[in-house]
Amino acid sequence: MPSPKPPFLLSPAQMRRLSPHFPLPHGIPRVDDRRVLSGIVYVIRHGLQWRDAPAAYGPHKTLYNRFIRWSRMGVFDRIFAALASEGGPPERIMIDSTHLKAHRTAASLLKKGLFPAFSGEPRAG
Repeated sequence: MPSPKPPFLLSPAQMRRLSPHFPLPHGIPRVDDRRVLSGIVYVIRHGLQWRDAPAAYGPHKTLYNRFIRWSRMGVFDRIFAALASEGGPPERIMIDSTHLKAHRTAASLLKKGLFPAFSGEPRAG
């Protein structure tokens, strides 16, 4: 029985905006970036462990490995910076902590230097 089609969280137009920030493949074609990125977003949005990701997004190990590799390479930092700069300066910035959900491993990501722009740690490489 074939696996069900994944519910993509990113449209083709959104992927076209993000794809310039992805690293270039090195000979071996990567699995579908849209499927994997949608799986990463799904896991983070729902506060799941990687192994609890729906099978429709592919192997959980692929989601995890891509997230870690791209985090260390600064791919997500570049995406966030590019998207934030497109909108211009906001009139008002508000954060409502009732909508923020930190995964139980979030603190260890800063310690490992996966988000060096925020942790002050040198980029893992």
